[in-house]
Parts: sequence; structure tokens; C-alpha cells
Amino acid sequence: MTRTPSRRSLMAGGTAAALATPLLGHAAIAAPPDRSGDAHAGRRVTPGADVAAAEGWRVLRGRKVGVVSNPTGVLRDARHVVDSMAERDELHIVGVFGPEHGFRGSAQAGDSEPEFEDPRTGLTVYDAYGADAAKMAALFRKAGVDTVVFDIQDVGVRFYTYIWTMYHAMVAARDIGAAFVVLDRPNPIGRRADGPLLTPEFSSGVGLKPIIQQHGMSVGELARYFNGELLPVEGDGGAVELEVVEVRGWSPRTTAQHTGLPWVPPSPNMPTPDTATAYAGTGYFEGTNLSEGRGTTQPFQFVGAPYLDYHYSDRLNALRLPGVRFREGYFVPTFSKHEGTTCAGVQLLVTDPQRYEAVPTAVAMLREAMRYDDFAWRKDPDTERPYWIDKLSGSPRLREMLDAGASQDEVTGAWRREVRDFERTRRRYLLYR
Repeated sequence: MTRTPSRRSLMAGGTAAALATPLLGHAAIAAPPDRSGDAHAGRRVTPGADVAAAEGWRVLRGRKVGVVSNPTGVLRDARHVVDSMAERDELHIVGVFGPEHGFRGSAQAGDSEPEFEDPRTGLTVYDAYGADAAKMAALFRKAGVDTVVFDIQDVGVRFYTYIWTMYHAMVAARDIGAAFVVLDRPNPIGRRADGPLLTPEFSSGVGLKPIIQQHGMSVGELARYFNGELLPVEGDGGAVELEVVEVRGWSPRTTAQHTGLPWVPPSPNMPTPDTATAYAGTGYFEGTNLSEGRGTTQPFQFVGAPYLDYHYSDRLNALRLPGVRFREGYFVPTFSKHEGTTCAGVQLLVTDPQRYEAVPTAVAMLREAMRYDDFAWRKDPDTERPYWIDKLSGSPRLREMLDAGASQDEVTGAWRREVRDFERTRRRYLLYR
């Protein structure tokens, strides 16, 4: 376990800093075997939740515990951590807090479960989706929390909302004097850092604070980064009393498919680790009038539109992008963009996870899609920042450079220094080498 100093000790000490993928398996593409996890294949990867459970949840004894979790908060035996905790007479669980999609996962994208009594445990489940730190603090006070536990599987990308639920929960815990415990889990897409830095004026629910797009950290490491870099300048300042229950036996070079852990979809459109691998880049297509594959069996791996054709896959394959191939594909979304309409496009196939670069690949895909006259950026109701892609990428820079005809190298080169600076800063918060 990794502990960071309490708020009192930090302030007394005069500082607010907290120190502290595989082949997609489609016969259409022949590819060399993926050996990215061979060096660690013999290890048993044990998430922080299983470590804590094996110790009889000692880390939570004597505390009034509120749990922020969703269906991914499971033990190796597939039981939910809240169900396990609720069975222990010596633990006092005072409430559960559900993010987007809900605690039990019954809600679609952009929705949540209303407050209810969980029939299995009898615990009150509070709706925390969209809650800022002030609302989260009010919910914690209502439940009587003195320790907040966070256990949600992240996918390693800035615009996936759970990390911002964690951030608000950390600020709220700090503000009410509660401790914060992260039950850590592997980052399914590994250590690679890439993509543009968010600028503060484009802060939103899909990117709250200035981190790069593909952060390459576990949620426990990211919590340490938040505590050391961001909480000290948030509100009244200061850090939260943070404890990370570390994953055992995991190397960041090990892909999710080599951990031996069950994959529980963290959201309805994240059905497999392969989805997460692609999503780090193809999430950009949510900001266009192309379908990003929602409403298909392979969201974020299928990308297309009624106006595309077979030339799209040919042009992408001609670029010889590292670690990826594109299969000409056709699909009919059952919901979301182009519902019920046949779309032409591609199925993205990762052939070498160690060489695959999600963000540069997506930039190339955008450039080629822009060859078609019907391509358009998706408008956002926010008239001050009218393009959704700007929120996803963190600023207008990506859109404006592509509109001006910039090459892939020019676009990705624009944030190279930002990535280097982020990597340099994050080093002090890393737990897994």
C-alpha cells in the first residue's frame, strides 16, 4: 500500500504536494503473434481490491466508508467489492456513489441511476454522475462518510469520465476532512503517454484539468498526480489524505489480455480491452459526423459514414501506420449516429500493440476522412465553444490545423513538448516500473 501524508501534516510541513494489446483476432488480417506480455505471463496480477480483501479489508476497519464504484469494482471471483465489504460485520459502509452508467451499470452513455436502496446489500446508492466537488461533498456529508474508497476500471484516456469523478471525489473528501483510498487496477493500454494537453478554457466533463490525452498511468498513480499537482491549487488548496492499495505482479508493459483478469465492461460501449486500445484515438470521431461504431458490436473499432467508400481503407493502409491495419467494413448502427443506415468505412485492427500509436493513427484517419465533401465537425450546443472535437482534444488546435491542411506529422508534432513535460512531471508519482 502507498500512503500520502495527511492534509494537516502537509500544511504543517509547508507543502501541499503529495509525495509520496493484443491482436484483435480477425482472420482477415495475418499478423505476427503478440508477445508483448510474455515476460510477465507467469505472474499472477492481483488488483488492489483483491489485496485489500485478502487482508480482511483491514485498511477500512473502524471507518465510516463511502464507496465510489461501478460494475468493474470486482474481485477475482467476480463478486463486487461492495458485496464483499457488506458481508463483513466489522466494516461500516455508509453509502455507495454511482458515476455515469450507474453503480450496477444499468444506464447508457450520458445517463445514470437515480438514488435507490441496493436490493442485495440494503445500502443507499447515491447518484454522483455530473456531481462537482461541492455536490459530492454534500453527498458525502449526507451519508456520514469519513473515508472514501474509489474502485473503478479506467481505460487510460482523458476524455473517459471516471477519472474526473475521482478528481471531484478527492477534492470533496479533502474539503470535508475525509481520507481517500484507491483500490488500484492496471491501465489496460499501458504506459504510453501521447496526445495534446487540455487548455483550461476547454474544461468540461470530458476533460476537466490540464493533463495529456493518453496519460499512461493507473488510477492510483493518477490520484497521486492529482494530489501533488492539481489539488494544491484547487479551491482552498491542500492535498487529501491519500492511500493507494497497489496492484501486485503487474508491469505497465503487460496488456490487459495478459493479466489473467476478467474484463468487465466499464461502460456499455467499452466491451473489450481491444475497444480501449482503439478508443484512445478513435474517440475523436465522436466529434465528427462519422459514426464511431456506437450501436455495433465493435464500437470505436468500426468507423464510417454513409458517404465513405472502399477508398478510405485503401488510403489508410497505404500510409503503413505502425502496428495497425484497416479492413474495409460496412455496418448499420442500431442507435446513435446514422442509426439504421448502412455505413461504409473501416474496422481498425491492431496487429502490434507495442508499435501501435492510437492518437497519431486517429489523426491520420481524420485527415483521410476530410477528403470527402460531406465530412463535418459535430456542433456542440455550447455556442462559446461550438465544436465537440475541441473539448475532446482539449483546444481548437487539432481542428484548426487539420482544417488548414496540416500533415499528420505537423499535427502530432505540435504537442510533442507537452508530452515530454507531462512525462517528466508524472515520474515522481509512478508506482509500477
